[in-house]
Amino acid sequence: MRVSAAETIFSALRGAIESGELAVGTKLSSETLLAQQYGVSRSVVREALRSTTALGLTSTQTGKGTFVIAARVARDLVLGENFSARELSEARPHIEVPAAQLAAHRRTADDLDTLSGIVESMLEEDDPQIWVNLDSSFHAEIARASGNGVFRQVVAAIREAMAYQSETLNLVSGRMRASDAEHQAIFRAIAEGSGERAAQAMRVHLSAVNEALETIYGAEHVEGHDARN
Repeated sequence: MRVSAAETIFSALRGAIESGELAVGTKLSSETLLAQQYGVSRSVVREALRSTTALGLTSTQTGKGTFVIAARVARDLVLGENFSARELSEARPHIEVPAAQLAAHRRTADDLDTLSGIVESMLEEDDPQIWVNLDSSFHAEIARASGNGVFRQVVAAIREAMAYQSETLNLVSGRMRASDAEHQAIFRAIAEGSGERAAQAMRVHLSAVNEALETIYGAEHVEGHDARN
């Protein structure tokens, strides 16, 4: 599967950087050369490099290449251009938990059909990039089903950052299948019309995401994020 290839490249690059084999300031081989070296497509290489960048280990400069900028994982993950992992961890429980609760009470038959289709597609999907897109669609659809325009717009604004985070966690800690089970629990609660269980299922999911983040850069770096409160 593509995720295995991307994990291989990501792990190799991270190990070389953290061991000092690729020192700070080193320019990495081009995507084309890395793809040839590992026998994969450039898109797989690009996926791995996005994660080394998200961890604060590398930086890609347009027209120049990708360079090692740190020998250790950054104190906070960089997710796209606007938000960090810490910011998402602090904000998401206050947005997505009540959104799930409202969605359980306000969802329509069409909403349930859409959510069901997304969950089923995620269970069957092995391509990590397609799965990540489905993941962000799932959360966006819950916000839409909540009937609250503020929740819908806020989730739309952080959707790209959530996708970056999801992609990185999949590579580093293999979260895909665990997330599938958590998403199923959220969907079932919404389908059953139980706001309390939907809210709790979303809390469990966000807590699991935060725990996975802790394995990347240490619990001491995750501040003010507890999704269980």
